[in-house]
Parts: sequence; structure tokens; C-alpha cells
Amino acid sequence: MYTLKNDKLKIAIKKIGAELCEISSVKNNTQFMWDANPDVWGSYAPNLFPVIGALKDNSVTFEGETYNTPRHGFIRHNKDISLHSETDNSLTFKLGSNAELLKIYPFKFEFFITFTLNENMVTVSHTVKNTDTKTMYFSLGGHPAFKCPVFEDEAYDDYFLEFEHNENSKRHLIEMGSGLILNETEPVFNNTNTLPLKHELFEVDALVFKDLKSKWISLNSKNHGEILKVSYPKFNYMGIWAKPNGDYVCIEPWLGIADSVDTNGNLKDKEGILSLEVGGEFEASYSIAISEKLL
Repeated sequence: MYTLKNDKLKIAIKKIGAELCEISSVKNNTQFMWDANPDVWGSYAPNLFPVIGALKDNSVTFEGETYNTPRHGFIRHNKDISLHSETDNSLTFKLGSNAELLKIYPFKFEFFITFTLNENMVTVSHTVKNTDTKTMYFSLGGHPAFKCPVFEDEAYDDYFLEFEHNENSKRHLIEMGSGLILNETEPVFNNTNTLPLKHELFEVDALVFKDLKSKWISLNSKNHGEILKVSYPKFNYMGIWAKPNGDYVCIEPWLGIADSVDTNGNLKDKEGILSLEVGGEFEASYSIAISEKLL
């Protein structure tokens, strides 16, 4: 476990998967992240790379070869990721390709993730380097789970998400079991910028959005106001998710998306896939700002 601390926040990151597992107030010890109760959902904030979500037939093809890349990729739960560098307010972790990973993902790469703590904000920065001799294809994203409700005198229904802009986006439905994206949508917004939270919202899996205008989403309490805000300027897909019996909500900025039911399985053709030229470097960050009044 690695920690960073200032006069407002303490954060902790697990070595396995470089997973952010704590954001708490230094002064009053208020906890803002889900506790990863294994009876409900045993994760805190998995890092997603080089794929997002499920793959059709649990595989992708590239140049005629089939690769069984795991759902959400192989950063989460990875024991080989290691601390690469640190400063007074940041920790950077690294994973490089190796012979085992090349069996399930056909590119040589270096993946870095940096956690930076400034005042009341945690910034999660991703850097991907293509060390191969061919163009590299990948997706990446975050999956942070926030405690909801935060305070003992509240219920889940006392919370709502607020979006930067009024939205009319529809959710893209997910095939239960396979996790693949269906060709069906369902209305969520009607030119509004709020989404009330209720456990039954997630009975048919995540809310997946492809066309949100908003580049930040805040978690709000009817009683305490804004709890935290997730900003994601470079991420063009969004997942909102929880287990139906879980007292948390995941706000998931994605660069990429799960396979659709009618995908051809070719990695180059995968919706939302990013390409990176030989020797190229890609960067994208999102941030979590905790409301000052709660610290």
C-alpha cells in the first residue's frame, strides 16, 4: 500500500493493479470511496487497459490472430505493476509488456499511471507508450467507486448525480450475461442535468453513454450538497454503475467501450479504439475533487 497526504486529504493506492483504494478527510476521517465489500463488489477503482468492458467471444483478432484479452484488460489485479517514481505529492506506477502479455495482447508497450494530490483534488493521469514496430490499438479508462451514502443518517435515494450541461443522451443497453452492447437504447434525460440515484437504476447493468456533452459529473447529497466532482476533459464515453445492492456509485470515464453484439471482433475496427504510432506517446487524465466544506 502506498499513501499520499496533505493537510486536507489522504489517499492510498494498492500495489496490485495500482488501484486507488482510499480518499479520506485528514481532519474528520470522512471516507469518500467504496470499501470494496467482497460480498457485494470487491474492487475500489480498477484501471482499465487495453480494453474496456466485455469482448465478444472473450477475444479480439489482429492480423489474423486471436487474442484472449480479459474483460477490462489486464492492469486490474496485476501483480507485476510497480512503483516507477514518486514526489512529495505524486506516485507513478508502470507496467511494461512481457512474454506472457504478448500472448493475450499483440503489442509491446509501456503503461504509466500517476496519482497526484493537490489541495482537495486527486488527478489520475495515464501515459501509454508504443514500444513496438507497428501501430498499437488500445482503450483505457477509470472505474472509481464512491461511497453512497457518505453519511450514516442518509439513504441511497438521498443522492443524485449532477452533470455539467443539460443532457438528452440515451443509455445504450447491455446484454445481461455477456456484457456486450446491444443495438437498443433507453431514454435517461429529458434536457435535464440531474440523475436521481436509486438501486433499481442498475438492475440491467451499467448506464452507458456515448454522447454526453458534459465533461464533469458531481455526486450530490440532498442534505449536504456537493460531495465530489469527477472531471474528464479527454474522455468521450461514460459508464455509471453499481451493483443493485451496493451502497456506492461508479463514475467511469472511458476512452473506448465494450464490444457490441454485432462486432466483427477485429481490434482495428473496434468502436472507440485508439491508435498510437510507433514510438508514440498518449496521455489522458481525469480528476476527483472533494468538496472543500466536507474537509
